[in-house]
This record gives sequence, structure tokens and C-alpha cells, in this order.
Amino acid sequence: MPGSATSELQKISPTLLEEARRRTAEVKERIAESAARVDRAPEEITLVGVAKRQPTERILAAIAAGLRVIGQSYVQEAREVRPKIESALARDPSTSQIRLDWRMVGRLQRNKAGLAARLFDAVETLDRPELATSLSRRAQVEGHTLDVLIQVSLCGEPQKGGCEEDALLPLARQILELDGLRLRGLMTIPSASPDPESARPAFRRLRELRQRLADLDPALAHSELSMGMSGDLEIAVEEGATLVRVGTALFGERIDPASKRSSRG
Repeated sequence: MPGSATSELQKISPTLLEEARRRTAEVKERIAESAARVDRAPEEITLVGVAKRQPTERILAAIAAGLRVIGQSYVQEAREVRPKIESALARDPSTSQIRLDWRMVGRLQRNKAGLAARLFDAVETLDRPELATSLSRRAQVEGHTLDVLIQVSLCGEPQKGGCEEDALLPLARQILELDGLRLRGLMTIPSASPDPESARPAFRRLRELRQRLADLDPALAHSELSMGMSGDLEIAVEEGATLVRVGTALFGERIDPASKRSSRG
């Protein structure tokens, strides 16, 4: 790649870059094949690369391979990673025009709302009224409108976050009335299972719940559905996903920065 001798992009090992290209191509092929089975265009589905606990070099390699949407699970990690990534891109003439979409895909504490509004273009895990109020206020302080998705709990596992079905419409109404927020759709995380088919009921239900949003605003009838990860993205695409959040299949095993040991997830 052209650029300065100190370009971080030039420092990416050829082996890592080739691996990133292979992984990206494989994930996109899985998306395309799944879309074809239900007569959807692959362009309808956006790949979100979940870079939780991934080294900067791996993220840059994925960007060089075509990734443009980055998901982060922790606000603190995003605060460290985003400046490094954007600085590296800005220093290389071949990538200085790349613009990334940064998305919060992990559970968000209310006391981190200010940082989230500053660091992210979208928050996919809005699940309670008090968080909506905080994000609205802090987005206005930052001087921009923050895209948000409502996370819905469809697996009966409170630790994963998400509002209950009966709380969805009241929360959606609140968001639609708040300045600084723009409701873009719904998100869910199914129960973990070795069988991808087990996620289908949750994905189908999220698609059905999207129709309820249309009662509040007809424009939301075709809003985003963020669902599906490395192990079940095919099922999610078949059920209407417009955003798939892929970590391991795209980046490989996660790295624990404290121990430097790999972990699967």
C-alpha cells in the first residue's frame, strides 16, 4: 500500500492481511448464499465486525479487506481503539478517505451514556427509559443525532439485556419524542446453542415485533433488524436480518489484553 514509512497499514503482516481477506470473503459468501435462499439481495445485509478484545492490527487488516462497520462491546475499549484506528487510516493516503461506522453492541450502563454518545454513531442496545433519557441529553450536548436500536429480550436471560415485549412500544414512543435520538430498528441476542436453528423463533419474533413499530411510525415498517452472529447468521438472514454482528468468524479468537491468552466467543 502506498503511504508513509510509518504507516500502521503497511506494518500489517501479509499473512494476517491474507487471513483477513479470506475470513471476510467467507462471511460475505455465507451472507450471500443465505440471502439467495429467500430471494433477498446481499446488499440488504450489513456486516458489523464485532472487534471486542481484538488487536488493532487485526481490525486494520479487516478494514483493508473491506470492513466498514465496527462493533464494540465496551465503551472503555472503544475509547482506546477508535482513535488508534482512525489515526492509522488518516496517515495513509490510500485510506485517509475511509469513513467507518462505529456501533455499540454491548450492554450499556447509564453512567457511560456520555462517552457512548461521543464515541458511537449508533447504539444497538438501548433497552430502558432512563438510558434513553441519558443518551438523548448527552447526544444533544455532543451536537449530533445518535441512531439507536431497541434491544428486545426474547431468550429469557436477563444478563443479556433487552426490554420485555410489553415494554417495547412505550420505549419506542419515548424515543420518538426525544431530541438527539433517531430510532432505527430492533436488536436481539438469542440463547446460546450449538444448533443454529434454535435461534430461528427469536429472529422470527423480532421481525414480527418490527411490525408493531409501524403502528407508531409507518417508516419503521422496514427498519433495521440486528440479529445473527458467527454461528447463526444464515438463520438470521433468512428471517430478515439487515445487520449481522460477526466477531470470531471475521477476526478469529478474541485476545484478553490482560493475559494475552486467546478465548473463544
